[in-house]
Amino acid sequence: MNKRDLLLEIGLEEMPARFIKDAMNALGDKLQSWLKEKKIGFDEIKLYSTPRRLAILVHGVEESQQDTEEEAKGPTKKIALDSEGNWSKAAIGFTKSNGMSVEDIYFKEIKGIEYVHVKKFIKGETTLHLLPELGDMIASLHFPNSMRWGSLNIRYVRPIRWIVALFGNEQIPFTVAEVQTGKKTRGHRFLGEEMKIIDPADYEKVLLGQYVIADFAERKQAVQEQIEKLGEEKNWDIPVDEALLEEVVNLVEYPTVFFGTFNEEFLKLPEEVLITSMKEHQRYFPVRDKQGALLPYFVAVRNGDHRHIETVARGNEKVLRARLADADFFYKEDQKMPIEEAVKKLDAIVYHEKMGTLAEKVSRIRKIAGNLCDELALSEKAKAWADRAAEISKFDLVTNMVNEFPELQGIMGEKYALQQGEHFEVAQAINQHYQPRHAEDTVPSSTVGAIVSIADKLDSIVSAFAIGLIPTGSQDPYALRRQAAGIIQIMLEKEWDISLESLLKKTIIIIKDDEQQVDKDLYQKLESFFKLRLKHLLQEKGIRYDIVEAVLGGDFNDVADIVNRAETLQSKKDDSEFKLIIESLSRVLNIAGKAEKGIDIDPSLFENEYEKNLYQLWEQLKETYHSSSNSEARFSALSSLQPAISAYFDHTMVMADQEIVKNNRLAQMAKLAELIGAYASMNEILVK
Repeated sequence: MNKRDLLLEIGLEEMPARFIKDAMNALGDKLQSWLKEKKIGFDEIKLYSTPRRLAILVHGVEESQQDTEEEAKGPTKKIALDSEGNWSKAAIGFTKSNGMSVEDIYFKEIKGIEYVHVKKFIKGETTLHLLPELGDMIASLHFPNSMRWGSLNIRYVRPIRWIVALFGNEQIPFTVAEVQTGKKTRGHRFLGEEMKIIDPADYEKVLLGQYVIADFAERKQAVQEQIEKLGEEKNWDIPVDEALLEEVVNLVEYPTVFFGTFNEEFLKLPEEVLITSMKEHQRYFPVRDKQGALLPYFVAVRNGDHRHIETVARGNEKVLRARLADADFFYKEDQKMPIEEAVKKLDAIVYHEKMGTLAEKVSRIRKIAGNLCDELALSEKAKAWADRAAEISKFDLVTNMVNEFPELQGIMGEKYALQQGEHFEVAQAINQHYQPRHAEDTVPSSTVGAIVSIADKLDSIVSAFAIGLIPTGSQDPYALRRQAAGIIQIMLEKEWDISLESLLKKTIIIIKDDEQQVDKDLYQKLESFFKLRLKHLLQEKGIRYDIVEAVLGGDFNDVADIVNRAETLQSKKDDSEFKLIIESLSRVLNIAGKAEKGIDIDPSLFENEYEKNLYQLWEQLKETYHSSSNSEARFSALSSLQPAISAYFDHTMVMADQEIVKNNRLAQMAKLAELIGAYASMNEILVK
């Protein structure tokens, strides 16, 4: 079968860099799915993207769909044939509707009943005839933010300016947003011109001649190689941030690396200020010497060639100079404001209309941090540091520097606090209490920083839940899931033996300002929310789904203990005796559900040695079980009950005729179930 190359290019106004990669992949996925759905064979797909285009080149596309043969089911044999064995109108109509005749009929039995069937041949349509459907595919692309333009109803990331659609050397006719397909593409906005593409295979070559490197990977490699070469020439170390590199590559079509300089006086500013100004605001790469010291240079990427590069560098230097001059002014002005004055200003800043001001949030953070300090039995000195850190944790939010550079919150707080004589532990905690800021970030290294971090995140989560701002589906505008994951991450890495249940309940009391009782409905919502976060964590660790459900049905206290119990069960699941152990423990849990509450065990009512033996083992184990923090030791203790439990059920009828004996046996099962259930809901675990 003959084959041709297929080229599809959507030309647009410059797209936001952060949208390009996902849009390119989405377009590729849609086209690949369309080809497979239409049963059109192809060899290879290559994706292209620049700020002004999304494109796909498909090599070796077949000229037509594959021919297919389908089996069609008709009426039953009883309906298809009349009493004399002739074809009925139903049978004749069925074959005609499928383009066949009664001669093509055969019978096939389905669940004991014979039905009429025919096999119909479907000739594949030509690919060129089907390709105009790609217009609908282009229009269906979704973006995080879209716009309308002119009088058009279509919403798209940016206005569509041209569309190239070629199958071999033939143009594919369709229109999207009043733009008719053609063979002409556009080169670099300033250096290139409009060019006709004759053969799809020449796409990259044609664009390169017009100062466009269409392949993202090639542009990225070009930037990396130019930066490395510049670093070697100047004996510089130019750290390349991967996220910044990808963004820069998506901002240019023909990258040329250059460098600029700034006044050495600005090196007196905190390094974080300089780097933030360069990376976050100007998309520059900072420069260091071989010893790691920051140098008064920056590296940037131009969307163009080397012509007039010196002028471009001077223009960028001028922009950066203005930013750094502002930063220098802000830095000096901020140092004139005492911390206490900054803290007072928090009274006038509304955190949320239903959650109060930032000052009120800080007050709650101090109380939650105090509870954490008590749980951890910290020294009075550490408690004082944690309280002070919580008290001034948000003061830098009113500084000029953080107002200008929000990315520096916490970082500037630490620096200003040290300048004003705060203890190192306190200043460090102001910065660290925002950690982990994202999934790849580390947790606070200091105990004080970790305490204030958890307190801040707990306040945000519980306060939001209290006013009904609960994440749903993909909607989580206050990043509550990330903050809950941060709390869990900190507790795990610090290995803190803290009851999450107790902590949540105490926080609810603070948020609701009601010491009389805990809002049970609110607590249950929070417990479910944190259990989902733990479930996600355990699944990422490769814990089997039923074991995850089992441990989350056990004690909801120490986060590290929950994870350790899950890992212990996961490690034991393939042991030869695991099935017997789980079945025995599950049997206790199942029957214990029939016990009445408040009935104590009366050993004088035991009628056989198996009851007595199990009771004695339970008394021995409950003390050692609750005193041990080792999850394997506790599971081993529970496992040791298996022979006694099996013997008990072999020789004891729990649901005895005598009510008093039955209730005593159920009470024994209930007490045993408390011990087992604290470890995990064993009856959730699947065993074969």
